[in-house]
Amino acid sequence: MVTVLATFQGQLVFYVTPTDMLAKFTVDPSKSRVRLGGLVLEGSVAHPSPSSPEIEFVVTDLITDVLVRYEGALPDLFREGHSVVVEGLLKPFTDDLRGDGGRKVTEKARECACFLRGTEVLAKHDEKYMPKEVGEALERNKKRLEAEAEAAAAQGSTVAAAAEEAKASS
Repeated sequence: MVTVLATFQGQLVFYVTPTDMLAKFTVDPSKSRVRLGGLVLEGSVAHPSPSSPEIEFVVTDLITDVLVRYEGALPDLFREGHSVVVEGLLKPFTDDLRGDGGRKVTEKARECACFLRGTEVLAKHDEKYMPKEVGEALERNKKRLEAEAEAAAAQGSTVAAAAEEAKASS
């Protein structure tokens, strides 16, 4: 019974965000099967080479970008800037993939320890299709980025005010 449960648990695939995926890969690279959910990064869809049937694109949760390589027909509703779920296997990011080669891979995606070799791509035209946990993570990350931007703006205005004060007193 324990063996059956352990085998079954090893075959379960959960939705993860790019940030979660990278953390899990760092902890245990042998757990390679994932179902990645996020947004297709604008301007990231490209063919690695003109003769290649492969398609590359970047999936983001607004914090972490992950390169996806997929061979096959993409769903009709697959679009940049829209939600996507990609099931596949995590692979170590090699130096030949890390090199740009003219492809539209973000710097953040190149810095990752891994990429996703997609085996299935699912897409819909709205966020209602996105798994609940992925949608919640995107919303949290959006708020986090907004708070960081506000904090940076406030810090910048404080520095500017101090500079003005120092200038006025001299």
